[in-house]
Amino acid sequence: MKSRAEANRVRVVDLVTSSLSLRLFERRPEYFAGKGYEVTVVSSAGGELRKAGKEGMRTIAVEIAREMAPLRDVVSLWELARAIRRLRPTITNVGTPKAGLLGGVAAWVCGVPCRYYTLHGLRCETTRGLKRQVLLLAERIACRCAQRVICVSESLRQKAIELGVADASRTVVLGGGSCSGIDAERFAPTAEALRRGRQIREKLGIPANAPVIGFVGRLTKDKGISELANAYCELRKKFPELRLLLVGEMEEGDPLPARIRGYLESEPGIMRTGFVADPTDYYHVLDVLALPTYREGFPTAVLEANAASKPVVAARATGAVDAVVDKVTGILVPVRDSTALANAVELLLRDRELAASLGAAGRERVQREFQQERVWDALGQEYSRLLQAKGLSVPAPIDRSGTAAEWTTAAAR
Repeated sequence: MKSRAEANRVRVVDLVTSSLSLRLFERRPEYFAGKGYEVTVVSSAGGELRKAGKEGMRTIAVEIAREMAPLRDVVSLWELARAIRRLRPTITNVGTPKAGLLGGVAAWVCGVPCRYYTLHGLRCETTRGLKRQVLLLAERIACRCAQRVICVSESLRQKAIELGVADASRTVVLGGGSCSGIDAERFAPTAEALRRGRQIREKLGIPANAPVIGFVGRLTKDKGISELANAYCELRKKFPELRLLLVGEMEEGDPLPARIRGYLESEPGIMRTGFVADPTDYYHVLDVLALPTYREGFPTAVLEANAASKPVVAARATGAVDAVVDKVTGILVPVRDSTALANAVELLLRDRELAASLGAAGRERVQREFQQERVWDALGQEYSRLLQAKGLSVPAPIDRSGTAAEWTTAAAR
């Protein structure tokens, strides 16, 4: 028989476009199940969604195209509305641009009492012309369909207000920001983690003493890959053994210039891994993480690198300015400035004491400000406030005194 707390659980639907984004929800549904919520995650089908389902997470697959696809979008909207009607959630939390738009509209049409839109970034920030206007309109609709817009960083919140995407009164940043915090111990530079890093170096054919610049993420124009390639080309003149490790895959939605793509594919000192489901060990290959991005929401790769005690050089872009404390956990450089990027990386490659100091400060900051539970607790408080404002009951925590196996089973019911 269900306990009273279990019977009074509040249903939540978390919705994202791609199953790859499920990394954002790692352990979060279990945490909220313990707080009395019943969480279902919805995304496009994929290996990550299937894995989550096998591990006991409630999941539903709805195909959602990442780029504009009018016919597919209409079908997706219908399927999302049907899923929401069937689940009858009290709370929806939609995120990523396409899922934010379609999921937000579906939740509004279905009359979900508490509707959130988690704003992970603004694609419109670096676009022009008709595409910019379409993206701005989509973001405005997504924000209007939500009663609260959770911005993953303060600079993103300010940019959303500046662009007229969201009203200041509807926006909130949870704690210090980020999508879902970081498990700092997962990235800790332990002896075993460093050993796995050395194994990756050997597998990639990187000499033991060769310095390595790294990038983790999508290889697109907006990520500043052109500037990174140009900076690497200049740095090789001073550091002949220097390697550039690119952990991620190229995307056609925001393609790199043909010249840059050709250079990345032909330069022997550049290592491309393609898509990596879990890049944890790759941070222990790097000396410096470089993120010359044009825009971000809150770059998780920066926190992961810092958690691994690695310094970061990033562009002074939206989102990135919240992730890097300039000259404390890394170095910020102007956007689209490959020379400044090269100079900052060179400084850290030559001054190993400074690099170690920035990396250590970065790890301490992640441990202090970005624990996952701290971000989740702030989200729980936000849920409670809106539930109370709507005159709805706030769920009671579930008793977690049973064994781990018993708890996993209860959370999955």
